Amino acid sequence: MQSEHILRYQCFSFWFRNMMVYVHLIFLSTFLSVSVTSETFDAMEGEALVIKCPRWSSSVKVTWYHTDTNEMIPAEEEGLRIFSLERFLWFLPTSREDSGNYTCVILFSNNRTRSFNMSVQVHPYKQGMCFPSQIRYPNDTGRGKIVCPTIDNYKSATIIQWYKDCKPLHGQRYFKGEKYIYIKDPRKEDDGYYTCRFSYTHKGSVFNVSATRIFVSGAKHFPLSPRILFPKDKDVIEVELGAALSLKCQARLGIKKQPMAVVTWDVDNIPVRDLRVSRFHEKTRSFEGHEQVYYKEATLHITEIKKEDLQANFTCVAVNEMHNTRATVMLRLEAQHEDGKIYDAYVIYPKNHTNEANFVDYFVYQIMPDILENKCGYKLCIYGRDVYPGEDTASAIEKRIQKSRRLIMLLTRQLINCKEHAYDQHLALYNALILNDTKVILLEMETIGTYEKLQESLRFIIKQQGTVKWKEQHTVHPQSSNSKFWKQVRYHMPLILKSSYSANAR
Repeated sequence: MQSEHILRYQCFSFWFRNMMVYVHLIFLSTFLSVSVTSETFDAMEGEALVIKCPRWSSSVKVTWYHTDTNEMIPAEEEGLRIFSLERFLWFLPTSREDSGNYTCVILFSNNRTRSFNMSVQVHPYKQGMCFPSQIRYPNDTGRGKIVCPTIDNYKSATIIQWYKDCKPLHGQRYFKGEKYIYIKDPRKEDDGYYTCRFSYTHKGSVFNVSATRIFVSGAKHFPLSPRILFPKDKDVIEVELGAALSLKCQARLGIKKQPMAVVTWDVDNIPVRDLRVSRFHEKTRSFEGHEQVYYKEATLHITEIKKEDLQANFTCVAVNEMHNTRATVMLRLEAQHEDGKIYDAYVIYPKNHTNEANFVDYFVYQIMPDILENKCGYKLCIYGRDVYPGEDTASAIEKRIQKSRRLIMLLTRQLINCKEHAYDQHLALYNALILNDTKVILLEMETIGTYEKLQESLRFIIKQQGTVKWKEQHTVHPQSSNSKFWKQVRYHMPLILKSSYSANAR
């Protein structure tokens, strides 16, 4: 223990500067780990579909992925049905198996990144079937002009037919423009769903596209069938007894502010507001999103998890004028192995002392949790995400390292050239070499070359077990969990029990 005290004394002066970095990393982890759900697209089977990444400028690079598999979607090639082209993702044509989630990752010129999630739902085509009822394009005027949605995304597209409530539209009151239809003197009976069907030609092949708008003459709002965006029904959330927890539920309720819009939590079918339990608190907020779609969310704050909560059903209820829907989640204790450890690995990485996000931060806060936690079921401890404000930093790091089965250390030029080594790095090497208590996994994030500048303890570990090399340096390509790199990482990780998987993404 004497060596440990010496290490603390040597690093004490470092903590004043490190705390400022810690505050920055708390902000940075929030920025990097949150991907924004941008839009949901509904399409008919066999039609063309194009979706676009929301933000764009000439100084950014956009890469598309299948969200669930992290497989990159290639650029356009002969014979490809699904391909990416700059900010656009094309389906020529759609197929039912295309339904799912897609992510566009934007790499800015300063190496900052931002990701957006897109949800695609392809509806099967049946003879005589009406257009999908999942309406994504509201009309923002009651003056009679209805513009064909999405047509500007398809160059030289030609409108074939307009429909109202799935019936072909005819009559002298309707004036058809190049991209819109105009209703003369609109009245209440004109309210409904207007669908334009147009054709698009791509390299000699002709595809049909249909898109629908809601038209409401003079109305201030329009309800949609309520849809709970999260959580998913039957989700299971891992908790610790005595710890605090926040359960958030968000629902889509209509177009523009709704006169009747309720999103709330029930516990065993009793509204939280009627429970009179002091450790339960509920807060709500509402907002308008893309195309004036109205959302409302309710957050249930539980100040202390007790045993009885593990037997309860926590249900989010969303209600508007049209309907109501529910999603129920349950709580269960975090799985702990017999060794009493809480984390599968503690992550050590060079701290960013600038205000700009870099690839290492993106790797630590987004790629690693996505692969190792969400897809492989491990539980990581990451400084800046799992060390909380108000804690004594040194003792918090020491405690979490002791509760971790592995230590993952990212090797970069910044770490090698740093004259002052962070306390977690000192403690990790002490545990690995002196106490022989914890195995270290070294991830070589950049080509280091010779290891002469590394401290002797690191050189010793490299000589004993080598490193796992990340060969695609400074890219935003989030590898598949089955890639060679992640297979090597998982080989060094502890054996994980299936019971420790959580049904919800951490």
